[in-house]
Amino acid sequence: MALIDEGYLEFSELQEKQKLPDAERFQRGPVAVLECIQQIPCNPCEAFCPFGAITVGSPITNLPVLDAKKCKGCGTCVAKCPGMAIFVVDKSYSGTKGSVSFPYEYYPLPQAGDEVAALNRKGKAVGTGKVLKVTNPASFDHTPVVTVETDLSLTDEVRNIKKGVLK
Repeated sequence: MALIDEGYLEFSELQEKQKLPDAERFQRGPVAVLECIQQIPCNPCEAFCPFGAITVGSPITNLPVLDAKKCKGCGTCVAKCPGMAIFVVDKSYSGTKGSVSFPYEYYPLPQAGDEVAALNRKGKAVGTGKVLKVTNPASFDHTPVVTVETDLSLTDEVRNIKKGVLK
């Protein structure tokens, strides 16, 4: 198990532990992808989802469950997750490009338009991306959310970017 042995989550492990949105839902627009697979006492995602799309329930150590039909892909849950384990994926962005939104707690913050290295869960560059926006309202409590455009084929893998801008 890569998470236990190596410290990162393989996509296959995620598929085994979490119910992901189906292909039809991904085509309807942005949707949250919950990559929380450890049963720990935590529920801010449930508490802050304005659409009631995430349920933890009782006990508080349950894994969160996404109701993809209710999810609007707003990204509020991304910034509220203390484990940085929620992403918003948009596979409907264009015919060849998708977007991925993720928490980003590094400085300097990237800027819209920056060309960046797109990193997978291991921290390995798997392609390039373009920063579409950086959202950091006060309600996000100092956890900016970065949205990156990348190749559609990479939207299940890209989960961060390399600090700095590619030349």
